[in-house]
Amino acid sequence: MRSFASDNFSGVHPEILQAIVNVNIDHEFAYGYDSYTKKAIEMFRERFGDVDVFFVFTGTGANVLGLKAIMRSYDAVLCPESAHINTNECGAVESIVGSHIIPITTKDGKISVEDIRHYLHLLGDEHHAQPRVISISQPTEFGTLYTTDEIRALSDFAHENGMYLHMDGARISNAVAAMGVSFREITTDVGVDVLSFGGTKNGMMMGEAVVFLNKALSKGFKYIRKQSTQLASKMRFISAQFIAFFTNDLYLKNATHANRMAKLLAEGVKDIPKVRIIQRVQTNAVFATLPSEYIPRLQEEYFFYVIDEDASIVRWMCSFDTTEEDVNGFLSLLKQVLA
Repeated sequence: MRSFASDNFSGVHPEILQAIVNVNIDHEFAYGYDSYTKKAIEMFRERFGDVDVFFVFTGTGANVLGLKAIMRSYDAVLCPESAHINTNECGAVESIVGSHIIPITTKDGKISVEDIRHYLHLLGDEHHAQPRVISISQPTEFGTLYTTDEIRALSDFAHENGMYLHMDGARISNAVAAMGVSFREITTDVGVDVLSFGGTKNGMMMGEAVVFLNKALSKGFKYIRKQSTQLASKMRFISAQFIAFFTNDLYLKNATHANRMAKLLAEGVKDIPKVRIIQRVQTNAVFATLPSEYIPRLQEEYFFYVIDEDASIVRWMCSFDTTEEDVNGFLSLLKQVLA
């Protein structure tokens, strides 16, 4: 099966798979005290600066535990309505952190200072959850991007009002590839406090990282990770993937390719009369509308998700292993079915 459903559907990049095999020798210290984990953390520091890094299993784990480290049960996190923590994590923030989510309606998945300013009146009122964290996704769940200036404005506003800025970076490599910047330029240098760094969607088998760009916030996090069942005993098998991920900029090659495939797909559908692209195609996602009666036939050969059934909005995601043949084959089928 070939699909445009999700970059989670893709396999593991061969170099990353080989890296797992390569560390499957002899014995190593467990729970992250191995030499591979030390090297992987150092590679993060080369890219982000003097940061604290903790590896976890999943993106939800990274988001939830990153927030848990900087929030109390009476705190609230403000985020776009479309944010993964709000729509696709089964209430994990509320259940595990115990904190309230305040979702903000947006058209493109991005929030601004003006969207948040209204909620400052809640500060100090014991009848309301206290705004403590602004959480953004880079890129957003719609594949759109925050500029460095937009991120800096949000972090400045957060810090001026006693809040923190959290970034869900499940696809941060795609953002870096699209913007032509370094990881540091859109995180450390613009005031992000805590980053959930994603690898799974960009060629890894499993493994994400909680990166404390503000190191003062990482105090006690090793206990939070263990208590929350996210401490890997054989951590070298996660760490080895990150080493391969960063070596020779494999992350950048993978993300650049996925982004290019999305643009190729968008270019191919823009002149099909019954298809309308509804979001800017900036990374590896294409959001479009098409008549609902054609969707089941298309999904038989190339599965993809319907994001909004009432509006007939679909999402087509490209991955590091999406090929031009995949794109051209889907475009051919699309034209045939919609003819």
